[in-house]
Amino acid sequence: MKKIILAASAIALMSGAAFASSAEGVVAKFDPAVRVITLESGQSYSVPRDVAIPSIQTGEKVSIQLNDEGDKVQGVLR
Repeated sequence: MKKIILAASAIALMSGAAFASSAEGVVAKFDPAVRVITLESGQSYSVPRDVAIPSIQTGEKVSIQLNDEGDKVQGVLR
């Protein structure tokens, strides 16, 4: 029984990390001067200078790739 619980816990932790590695949404605002993308959900992401940002417009759907901890943007995809 303990093995089943441990296996289920491990799977739950791994799948949770997969969800934390990206965010998707529609761009509500993009300020290229400070490199901040705000989604319609209200979430804002500051994009580091070493990460390329494609040409994005308000109303476009984007996927924001995050590091494993979910606290640093590693990529922006349209």
